[in-house]
Amino acid sequence: RTAPAPGSAAPPWHTMPADELAKRLSVDSRTGLDEAQVVRRRVQYGPNELPQATRRSAWTMLLDQFSDFMILVLLAAAAVSGIVGEALDTIAIVVIVLLNAAIGFVQDFRAERAMAALNRMAAARARVRRDARVLELPAEDLVPGDIVLLEAGNIVPADLRLTEAVRLRCAESALTGESQPAEKSVEALAQPDLPLGDRTNLAYKGTLVVQGRAEGIVIATGPAAELGRIARLLALEEQARTPLQQRLARFGNRLAWAVLAVCAIVFVAGLARGEPPVLMFLTAVSLAVAAIPEALPAVVTIALAIGAARLVRQNALIRRLPAVETLGSVTFICSDKTGTLTENRMRAEAFRAGGERAPVDPAREPWHSLFSAAALCNDARPGPDGLLGDPTEIALLEAAQAHGASRAALAATHPRVAELPFDSTRARMATLHRSGERWIAYVKGAPEASRWSKCWSLTAAGPAPLDARAVLEQAERLAHGGLRVLALAFREFDAPPARPQDIEQDLVFLGLVGLMDPPRPEAAAAVAECRAAGITPVMITGDHPATARAIALRLGIVEDPGEVMTGAQLARLDEAALARRVRDIRVYARVDPEQKIRIVRALQSRGEFVAMTGDGVNDAPALRRADIGIAMGRGGTDVAREAAHMVLLDDDFATIVHAVREGRRIFDNIRKFIRYTMTSNSGEIWTLFLAPFLGLPVALLPIHILWINLVTDALPGLALAAEPAERAVMQRPPRAPGESIFAHGMWQHMLWVGLTMGGVCLALQAWAWSGGSAHWQTMVFTVLTLSQLGHCLAVRSERDSVFAIGVWSNRMLTASLALTFALQMATIYVPALNVVFKTQPLDAAELAISLAASCVVFVAVEVEKSLARAGVLYRERG
Repeated sequence: RTAPAPGSAAPPWHTMPADELAKRLSVDSRTGLDEAQVVRRRVQYGPNELPQATRRSAWTMLLDQFSDFMILVLLAAAAVSGIVGEALDTIAIVVIVLLNAAIGFVQDFRAERAMAALNRMAAARARVRRDARVLELPAEDLVPGDIVLLEAGNIVPADLRLTEAVRLRCAESALTGESQPAEKSVEALAQPDLPLGDRTNLAYKGTLVVQGRAEGIVIATGPAAELGRIARLLALEEQARTPLQQRLARFGNRLAWAVLAVCAIVFVAGLARGEPPVLMFLTAVSLAVAAIPEALPAVVTIALAIGAARLVRQNALIRRLPAVETLGSVTFICSDKTGTLTENRMRAEAFRAGGERAPVDPAREPWHSLFSAAALCNDARPGPDGLLGDPTEIALLEAAQAHGASRAALAATHPRVAELPFDSTRARMATLHRSGERWIAYVKGAPEASRWSKCWSLTAAGPAPLDARAVLEQAERLAHGGLRVLALAFREFDAPPARPQDIEQDLVFLGLVGLMDPPRPEAAAAVAECRAAGITPVMITGDHPATARAIALRLGIVEDPGEVMTGAQLARLDEAALARRVRDIRVYARVDPEQKIRIVRALQSRGEFVAMTGDGVNDAPALRRADIGIAMGRGGTDVAREAAHMVLLDDDFATIVHAVREGRRIFDNIRKFIRYTMTSNSGEIWTLFLAPFLGLPVALLPIHILWINLVTDALPGLALAAEPAERAVMQRPPRAPGESIFAHGMWQHMLWVGLTMGGVCLALQAWAWSGGSAHWQTMVFTVLTLSQLGHCLAVRSERDSVFAIGVWSNRMLTASLALTFALQMATIYVPALNVVFKTQPLDAAELAISLAASCVVFVAVEVEKSLARAGVLYRERG
């Protein structure tokens, strides 16, 4: 075979000389493939297209929304409500189920678009040499062995082994994570296991040519290309269920069986006491409808929607609603470096000239000449939105202009007359300028180039012999700090140099400039807040280890010296070894897409909930695998955004902290609703369940149960979703991944408060019934309803008193409680409703007794919270 079959391991193309590669692929680089070869290879390798994931039909996605057990229970509850003649309850349940199905369908449909976005990155057309002619063809027609011609502005149409490259640079950050455009060459490389970013004689499908021109031989197309490999990873990764979905699924399954058991016991106990079978059947099924919190999916949806709306105002777009809550469970944030923690632009960070570390007086030598060289030996140019060109040259020009070296003014007095472009052999760039009757050459390049040893050094006192060893040591120290270091020099001539190479002889050394893609200004504070909240930030990048370490040290992700694990080191670890070390590593460098997924999986195998941030194509599979994927909205690719759960509209790492706060608030509010509604339901169950055993008649009619369920769950319960965040919500650690939704005293609260609520109702019933009151059932109905409203007010905070947080801090809840109270009073005092609800108006004494009994639960819960604050009850959270 002449090229690897799709999906198989490719030979180390970057280690082969170009002529040997052409021979292996049976192609003449001067003429290209002939038509017969193209036809055979197209049959063998297929079209140059990315693999398509198996797509679910719209009907399948829609039907999948009704497969959850809790949804099936709700539909059964709707059917029961219809049987007992409660059409309003049936309609409410069905609307809630359909709302959730619609939201889930939209989320699944969006997820299916990730692969389509990946395909849009492929080049539409390519210039190819075939049969000794240069043709422009659809990129999908390329086959291994084709000769492709590239120039600035082209998207690379397939993976290429370069055979000719003239000042070629490719922007590969979306694939490799490198912030700098990669300089390309044609020489064979010795090491077979180099990371993608170090294979400088290869150009990858989907990357952009930003400078120069080149020719290359196609070595991989479609699925066999590096972009295709990422597409396969993306197709294989399934969305993980969120912590909330897992908790609610377990809760719903257990609740359904418990409710059925309780209803059966109530039915049998009523029959044993001699109650009519029809009445007990209706009571049991009404209790089943009341006990199942059918408003829970709606509360979850509304809570998440409110959170999503709040986050949009803080520049975080939620693509999948459950992701808002998931952030509250996150224990590790694995962040890409380029464009996420850094600004994704180069900036001059350090200077060394004339023995000085900073330009105290930029107008004095050697600083004046240094910044003049940075401005003139430079191809960056003004554009409509700032400077255009290579990021390194833009950074040099910005530094020069910031220190008073105006390129426009210098160009007027020192016009460029010639240049020697950068190449990898010389590792330099030089420009020649006319200055009056003289000529001056400016040179910039790598500080380790051997010719610097023959230089002079310009100091404030004039030229002096250059200590090349000291310069190299300075450059190494800067590089160890993660900087890209350039040296600048100049030479003056009385006449134009006779030979181009003379420009770079006998130079006068000016100084060193260290450049870096700097951390975002707000990133360090965001990292500190994450750590305070018990979240561990981890940097995963394709960049150089020294650069990664330097950024991590600045941001506080690691402490000096800061261990960095490279992709090569990670590859030597098996899954068990990686799982043992993964919690201790904070920085990974030179990693590829599969390794990012390995890191996420290793953390998840240790019980961690993982957020992954990123902006490139290479991040998409890990974004999809993570418990929550966070993509960049400004600098990110469509592929990353489609694979992610959340998009940062401002590309600001600090926005994640706001999202974490919102996620914790939402989960707290969902817990409050479950605490409230399940306690209320248990109060109803105890009231009905215990009455027959105490020799009392059934306390409530089916219409009473359904009414209580409707008015107490609907308005006050939903208003809990808007409750503000708890005090010190970001000073406690994340929830333990395996933590029950009933942790921190919640099930104990539900048990004793439900018993208290039922006990108050039964005590009132026994007193009124034994006293011969004709209104005893109306009084029990009123006390049970209003007790639940008092409980709702009390559970607004798990520990703080309602008077401390303020009665009006949640105006929606306060208004809903007032409205529900008014509706309950209407069932007692509006004659038409007396007929419907089988109630009687209470006199002043009966109403006063009912109101006083209704306050017992509120007072008891406030006492419970005061004991919790004192550390007497339950375990403190965080």
